[in-house]
Amino acid sequence: MIEPKDGAVRRAVAPVICYSVSDLPQPNLGLYLNAAEGAVLVAKATAAPREAACIEVPAGSFLRITSVEGPQVGDLNLFNAGDLSEQFYSGKTRALHGTHVTTGDRLWSSFPHLRPMATIVADTLGWYGIDEYGGSVHDVIGTRCDPYTGRLLRGSDYHNCCHSNLTRAFADYLGLSLADAEPYIHDVLNVFMCTGFTRDTGQYFMKASPVRPDDYIEFFAEIDLLAVMSACPGGDCGSEHTSDSAPCHPLQMSVRTPSPLVLEGWSSPMPNAYSGSHGRV
Repeated sequence: MIEPKDGAVRRAVAPVICYSVSDLPQPNLGLYLNAAEGAVLVAKATAAPREAACIEVPAGSFLRITSVEGPQVGDLNLFNAGDLSEQFYSGKTRALHGTHVTTGDRLWSSFPHLRPMATIVADTLGWYGIDEYGGSVHDVIGTRCDPYTGRLLRGSDYHNCCHSNLTRAFADYLGLSLADAEPYIHDVLNVFMCTGFTRDTGQYFMKASPVRPDDYIEFFAEIDLLAVMSACPGGDCGSEHTSDSAPCHPLQMSVRTPSPLVLEGWSSPMPNAYSGSHGRV
């Protein structure tokens, strides 16, 4: 294809950031960190290798996801525990905060709610930044490994991918059939996963995660949450992510609750104030 004469000029146009983070309601990290100091462990759940687990996180509590035994990445779904139609919205989170999230960033919910579901208050991999390949950790760009793409690319079925893991765990926890549970499973936060896009072809890539045992990411629950976490069959995702070949390890979810006095005056964010009229009176 022949490049037009003004091709270089068109490429040189400076980019414009779509959404200014400075315009977002900012979390009170000082309040959250103060509350975290005295928070008490109230519940635990472990996602076994190539499986998933569920845990409920009351509003005002902390959810910590920890790598145990060995390097492991996980796929996280979040729901409003009282209204499963309100789910984590990875695409809008990406548009607001970027391709990867860390301390101070928030996980936003789906339309028409569009409010913070959780705020990241601690991240032991926050030091990683962006590497020479353009890779970083905790991405909101990947979807989740799934059996449909496996069938499309390889012509075979693999059932311990994250989509299936999340579906089984969600179904079992709520007493649903797999058919009824699957439509709720949505794009994920890829916890601990190190990913980016290649510079030459723009393809989504993964590389071995820098996560090590005892590394964790911790969230403050802005609303009552149901968290579903899959321990990805890719292990640290340094080779492949949809097979039994990679060494895999468990991921632990723990819920800690602070004293109500510490959060005095705090309340869950209200759903988005948009009228829902969509231009019709």
